[in-house]
Amino acid sequence: MTTSIAWLAPICAVIGIAVAAYLANWVLKQNPGPDKMNNISLKIQQGAKAFLFSEYKLLIIFMVVVAVIMAVALSPITALAFVTGGVLSAAAGYVGMHVATRANTRTAYAAETSVAAALNVSFKSGLTMGLCVASFALLGLSLWMILLVFGVDTFDLMHENIGMVEGFATGASAVALFARVGGGIYTKAADVGADLVGKVEAGIPEDDPRNPATIADNVGDNVGDVAGMGADLFESYTGSILAPTILATTFAALGYFGGVVDAVWAVVIPVTIAAFGILTSIIGLFAVRTKEGAELHKALNRGTYVAAGIEICIILALFVAWNSMSVDAQPIWLFGSVICGLVAGLAIGKITEYFCSDKYKPVHKIAEAAETGAATVVIEGIGTGMLSTIAPICLVALAIIGAYTFGNMAFPNAVIEEGGIAVGLFGVGLAATGMLSNTAITIGVDAYGPVADNAGGIAEMAGLPEEVRERTDQLDAVGNTTAAIAKGFAIASAGLSAISLFVSYQATMHHAFDSFELTLTDPLIVAGIFIGAMMPFMFAALTMGAVSRAAHAMVEEVRRQFREIKGIMEYEAEPEYDKCVAISTSSALKEMMTPGILAVVVPIVIGCFNPAMLGGFLAGAVATGMLMAIFMSNAGGAWDNAKKYIEQGHFGGKGSDAHKAAVVGDTVGDPFKDTSGPSMNILINLMTIVALTFSPLFITVQTLL
Repeated sequence: MTTSIAWLAPICAVIGIAVAAYLANWVLKQNPGPDKMNNISLKIQQGAKAFLFSEYKLLIIFMVVVAVIMAVALSPITALAFVTGGVLSAAAGYVGMHVATRANTRTAYAAETSVAAALNVSFKSGLTMGLCVASFALLGLSLWMILLVFGVDTFDLMHENIGMVEGFATGASAVALFARVGGGIYTKAADVGADLVGKVEAGIPEDDPRNPATIADNVGDNVGDVAGMGADLFESYTGSILAPTILATTFAALGYFGGVVDAVWAVVIPVTIAAFGILTSIIGLFAVRTKEGAELHKALNRGTYVAAGIEICIILALFVAWNSMSVDAQPIWLFGSVICGLVAGLAIGKITEYFCSDKYKPVHKIAEAAETGAATVVIEGIGTGMLSTIAPICLVALAIIGAYTFGNMAFPNAVIEEGGIAVGLFGVGLAATGMLSNTAITIGVDAYGPVADNAGGIAEMAGLPEEVRERTDQLDAVGNTTAAIAKGFAIASAGLSAISLFVSYQATMHHAFDSFELTLTDPLIVAGIFIGAMMPFMFAALTMGAVSRAAHAMVEEVRRQFREIKGIMEYEAEPEYDKCVAISTSSALKEMMTPGILAVVVPIVIGCFNPAMLGGFLAGAVATGMLMAIFMSNAGGAWDNAKKYIEQGHFGGKGSDAHKAAVVGDTVGDPFKDTSGPSMNILINLMTIVALTFSPLFITVQTLL
C-alpha cells in the first residue's frame, strides 16, 4: 500500500539537514572575538560537552536495559526503533549544543556592532538546532513508517506494524525526559547558586568573573535550554506526527473510514504536513530581519507568521487534492481540524507572551510587589502562574471540540462508534500535527535565547563596554518570552497528542477484549484517575527537591570560595570554576534517574495489573500534567522578567531592595520554568506512549490471567 507522497517526508528532512549544516557553517565562520572571549567560551564548551557525554553514558545503560526488555516482551524491531528514536534525539541535542556553545562568543562580538548583527548570529544558531530537531525526527520516523507501515498490503498489517514504530516515539520521549530533567537540575543548581550568593549576598553582577558559579551557570544554559529543550520538542514533534497516524491505522483496520482512498490518505497526511513544515520554516528564516532600535520580538514573530501562513496554504492544497479523490467522504473539512490546532497554538503563544513579557501588566505587578519584599513577589508570581492556565486550557478544549466536529463532518458516512470511539477523533490528532507543523522555526526562535544569554555572560566576564551587555540583555529579555512561548506550544500539543494516543490505546484494548470499557462507575478506573493525577505532583516534588539539594551544595561551595580564596573580590585571584561545574554535573546525573525510571515503570506495572485502570491513570495524568506545566512554566517566566524589568531601572533598579526581592522570586521560578514545568508535557507523553507501546504485553498478561 505504498504511496509516493510519503517519500516527501525523508526528502524534506534531508533538505532540512543540509540547510542546518549551511547555517552552522555560516555561524562558525563569524568572528569569535579576541582571545579573552574565546577562552571563556572554551570553558563553557568543555563543561557542556563533559556533562552531555556523562549523561549519555547513563542513558546508554538505561536504553540498553529497556531495549532488551522490549525485544523479549514485544519484538526486536520495536526495540531497534526505540534505540533509533533515542539516538536521533540525543544527536539533535548534541549538534545544537555544539553550535550554540560556539555561537555565544560570536554573538557577543557581533553585539559590539549592533543588536541586529547579534540577532542574526544567535537566531541562525537557534534555527540550526530547530532544523536538526525537526529533520532528524522526521527522517527517522518517516523511514520506519515507509518500511513497516506504508509498504504493507493490508490495513490489519499496518495496524499491527505501527506498534513497532511506537518504539521510536518511546525512545525519543525517554531521552527527552532525562535530558530535560538532567539539564534542568544542572542549570538551575548553578543559576540559584550564582544568584543567591553572587547577586544577593556579595552584591556583584550575575556574570561577574569573580562569581565561582558563573561558568557552570553558562554551561547550564546550553545543556538545559538548548540540548534539553531540543530533546523536549523532538519528542513533542514526534508525538504530534505519530498520534494521528496511529489513529488512522487503527480506524482503517477497524473499517471506520469506509473507503481505501480515504484510509491511505489519512495514514500519510500527518507526515506530509510535517514535511512541508520544514520547508516553510526555512522560508521563515528570511523574514527574520531587524534594524537598530526596532522591536526584536516583531522580527521573530514575522518569521513565525510567514512560515505559518505558507504552511496553511500548502495544507489547504493537500486537503483539496484528497477531497478530489474521495468518493464517500469530504476530507476538506479536516483542514478545519488542522486550523484549530494552528490557531490554538498561536493564540496560546500570545497569551504566554502576555503573562511572561515585561511589556505587560502581570510582570509589572510582580515587579511592583517586590517593593514590599520577597514574600509578596512569590505570592504574586504563584497567582499569576495559576491565572495563566485559564485561557490556554480553554483554548485547548475548544480546539479539541472544533477538531472533533470537523473530523466527524469529514466522514459523515463512516462515523462508526465502537467502545465509545468515533472517527472524528482523527481530527483531534491532526490538530496536534498542525500546532507543531512549524516546529523548526519555533525552536529556532526559542534556542537563540540561551545563545544571547551566554553572550551577555561572556561580555560581562570579558569586560566589554556596557552597551554590549545592554544589547545582549535586549536579546535575552525577548529570549525569555520566546522560550515561554515555545513551552506553551509543546505543552498544548502534548495534550492533544496524548488524547490521540489515549484513544488509540482504548481502541487497541477494546479490539482485543470486547468487554473493555472505560467508565467512571468502575472503582479501579476512578482509583487510576487519582493515582494518575498525583503523578505530576510527585514528579514536580522530585525534580524541585533535586534542584534544592544541588543548589544547596552550590551555595555552600560559592560561599566557601568567597571565604577561603583571598583576593577574589579584588580580582587578584581566579575562582575555582571547575568545582562548581563538577557539583552541577554530579548532582544532575545522580538526581535525574529516579523521576525518569518511574515514568516508564509505573504505567507498565498498572497496565499489567489492570489495563482499564491504566486508562484512568492516563486521563488523570494528562489533566493535571497540563495544568502544572502551564502554571509552573509561566510563573517562572514572569518572575524572571519581573527581575529584568526592575534591572531596567524601574522600582529602584539594580541593587535596590526591590531588586533583591525580585532575585529571590526569580530563584524560586528557575526550577519552575526550566526543570519541573517543561518536563510535565514530556511526562504525560512518555507515560501515554509507553502504555500504547506495551499494550501487547498487557493483552498477553490479561489473557494468561
